[in-house]
Amino acid sequence: MATEAFEAIAETFDFLDDWEDRYRHVIDLGKAMPPLDDSFKVPALKVQGCASQVWLRPMIADGKFDFQGDSDAMIVRGLIAVLHALYSGVPLADVGKIDATAELGRLGLNEHLSSQRSNGLRAMVQRIRDVAAAR
Repeated sequence: MATEAFEAIAETFDFLDDWEDRYRHVIDLGKAMPPLDDSFKVPALKVQGCASQVWLRPMIADGKFDFQGDSDAMIVRGLIAVLHALYSGVPLADVGKIDATAELGRLGLNEHLSSQRSNGLRAMVQRIRDVAAAR
């Protein structure tokens, strides 16, 4: 059920043997993301449960889910980019059907993130699911 963008990330991860290279790739994905305008870095868009500051701005258009996001930590910006690849353009009704734990597990993220980062990643996924369900 993963998007083409997420499949491209998974293929790159399969190609990279070393976790340090994968970690750098996640950071590069975050660097390539456009920054979130400061006007959207407000409490209502801040994700609670993350060690770093994280903002997700959901955008729904033509029944499809999308979002912009940002963080003050580069690795977290990269994780936001990975989530963007997983969820962007997905029909709103299908957002809750994505097994983010399994998809992210394909990348090995579960085994290589600190418990704080893993908790933050789960909080971001839950925010995405909650927003989609509320629409």
